[in-house]
Amino acid sequence: MKNLLTVLVFLFSAPLFAQQKPNIVIILSDDHAYQSISAYGGKLMQTPNIDRIANEGAIFKKAYVTNSICGPSRAVILTGKYSHKNGFKDNTNPNFDGSQDVFVKRLKTAGYQTAWIGKWHLGTQPQGFDYWQIVPGQGQYYNPDFLTMDGGRKRIEGYATNIVEDLSEEWLDRRDTTKPFCLVIGHKSTHRTWLPDMPDYGRYDKVKFPLPKNFYDAYKTREAASLQDMSIDKTMLMGYDLKMLSYSPKGEPAVNRMNPDQRARFDAYYGPIEKDLKAKNLSGKALVEWKFQRYMSDYLSTAESLDRNIGRTLDYLDKKGLSKNTIVIYLSDQGFYTGEHGWFDKRFMYEESFRTPMVMRYPGVIKPGTQSEAMVMNLDIAPTILDAAGLPVPSEVQGRSFLPLLKDPNGKGRDAMYYHYYENGEHSVSPHFGIRTERYKLIRFYKKVEGWELFDLKKDPQEMKNIYGRRGTAEITSELKAKLNDLIRQYEDTEAEKLMLSAAGSK
Repeated sequence: MKNLLTVLVFLFSAPLFAQQKPNIVIILSDDHAYQSISAYGGKLMQTPNIDRIANEGAIFKKAYVTNSICGPSRAVILTGKYSHKNGFKDNTNPNFDGSQDVFVKRLKTAGYQTAWIGKWHLGTQPQGFDYWQIVPGQGQYYNPDFLTMDGGRKRIEGYATNIVEDLSEEWLDRRDTTKPFCLVIGHKSTHRTWLPDMPDYGRYDKVKFPLPKNFYDAYKTREAASLQDMSIDKTMLMGYDLKMLSYSPKGEPAVNRMNPDQRARFDAYYGPIEKDLKAKNLSGKALVEWKFQRYMSDYLSTAESLDRNIGRTLDYLDKKGLSKNTIVIYLSDQGFYTGEHGWFDKRFMYEESFRTPMVMRYPGVIKPGTQSEAMVMNLDIAPTILDAAGLPVPSEVQGRSFLPLLKDPNGKGRDAMYYHYYENGEHSVSPHFGIRTERYKLIRFYKKVEGWELFDLKKDPQEMKNIYGRRGTAEITSELKAKLNDLIRQYEDTEAEKLMLSAAGSK
């Protein structure tokens, strides 16, 4: 009788014990600049819901990526391994090997329900998830198409950011409530072409955004920067990017897919702006600065819906009584330029794209209002999640859990971070790898541009003056190259190791 009672107690309490494992919600945006988030001190807009996660948990002041580009960043998050190890180096060969070990597979084996909804951008179909519903490629802002697990494709009318949140809540409503869950919500926002939700049209029209101090950067001493093709002046397109449709005789696909009501509201807003532009007949710097103002207005208006729907996620967890046992992590797949150096886009190892926003809430574990100055990377997401779930971290994972850093204020993080960008073509950004320490950054460019850059981030936080080879830098350069070689060997980046040993790399 006693044994029977023990068995019954175990059977009835098993779901309760299972639920002691934390639920996990990862909200992943695209191209969201940390400098546009008020929790980071940004003055461009208010982001109350992202700020809420930071206030109720932790904000990472020094969160970075291993490779600042969309698909590769997602592959790093899933695997906890650098691009050269997980096989997804750039977007020109977008075929992620889903058969490899990813953290969601280990969660699933441990009894978690797993789902990815929204932007995936990894070429192949998701593996290791109980459920997925993803947009093909980059997806669309209005009336987006979705790929489903049964091989189907369907179009859902509405605005992408709202729809992804709707689908996420629908999955949460259907889940088995006796099991813990891990849900990744993948938003298209704030990716190019920055098409806002209709309620946000004109939200920033009365704001005059200050030009970044280095907006008219002449790229002196930085050859790779001088050869790029991602400037607001020369690269940003009037029709495609800024919605001035007379510059696009055949129209723009993102606009052409709108239904009649959506199109009418689009025309009612953007039409008068274009008419005014034509009347002003701008040129030179006046036109460039007009483009900057329009870019910022559309970019930040698009970010409004992102923050609003993050708030919906938090409200859902509150309403369902899930907040206390749910980890929430918000991050972008990388940073973004909001006019710094005269640019939009990402890719470079310079701070605006290398650094990413990341905030995390974990009730009972992370003290509210925690501000972490430790250097962490998107590489660390997978081991951190496994650590929180009480699961072993595979030896091949190259990241490290940052939970100990959040529990112990005196915990020591990295003293240096390694970066490697591979793509050789898009926006004419030369491939490069490098190291960042607390004070210095050393970058090795190759292929398109062959050479080195060194920055003293304390004296030159905007990275305007390359001091590589200058008098007085030999000692710190030698130290940084030694540390860079150590990290290259640690992470087993054989391509970078060969470049370091080459004649061009060793000079």
